[in-house]
Amino acid sequence: MIATSRDGHVAVVELQREDRRNALDLALCTAVHEAADTAVADGARVIVVTGKGSAFCSGADLGGVYGPDFLQGLYGMLRRLTQLPVPLIAAVNGPAIGAGTQLAMACDLRVADETAKFAVPTARNGLAVDAWTIRTLSELAGAGRARRLMLAAESLDRDEALACGLADRPGTVADAIAWAHEIAEFAPLALAHNKLVLNGSSADDEAIGRSFADVWASDDVQEAALARTERRAPVFRGA
Repeated sequence: MIATSRDGHVAVVELQREDRRNALDLALCTAVHEAADTAVADGARVIVVTGKGSAFCSGADLGGVYGPDFLQGLYGMLRRLTQLPVPLIAAVNGPAIGAGTQLAMACDLRVADETAKFAVPTARNGLAVDAWTIRTLSELAGAGRARRLMLAAESLDRDEALACGLADRPGTVADAIAWAHEIAEFAPLALAHNKLVLNGSSADDEAIGRSFADVWASDDVQEAALARTERRAPVFRGA
């Protein structure tokens, strides 16, 4: 159902329901959630999420979207990805429809290949997505394009997604992994703090304050200063 691999500090989580174009059901949502948690626990500094075959994720498996267990599994997984203390990169290797667009948005960065397409066609199938999805789509793609996707059930191709900010870079899965390796060399505590602020709210002010203090008190701050004097690249340890 999924495959995970590791290359240094980078973990890759690949959805493997190719016969269903990687559509999300409860079992796959649970597997992604657990794989991401395991990767962080094992020391991954960046996670790349992608799909096997010609689709990133074709959406929710319509055979099971109406049950409360699926909704809890889907939104629990999406929320968990936004809360992880490491950056996630979605390697969008084809259509990301409905829950596929949600999965891509739950990641922090998106690399889209030439076949990528984004859509949230709830108006066509009588379903709904949560407020986080609609607001995040508006923040990333702009209010006008979000209205086109949500009210006119339109889609965005790779070029338009790049132009509006829904996708960050053009490229393949290999390009996404290469970018992940670059990011994995940065200071882990600083990355975790930045992600916490970007994804947080005013309710997280206390946690953000602690995170800010932890960064400034870390050994990595001293390592950066020493590396500057020694004219070398710093080696961050996340402590």
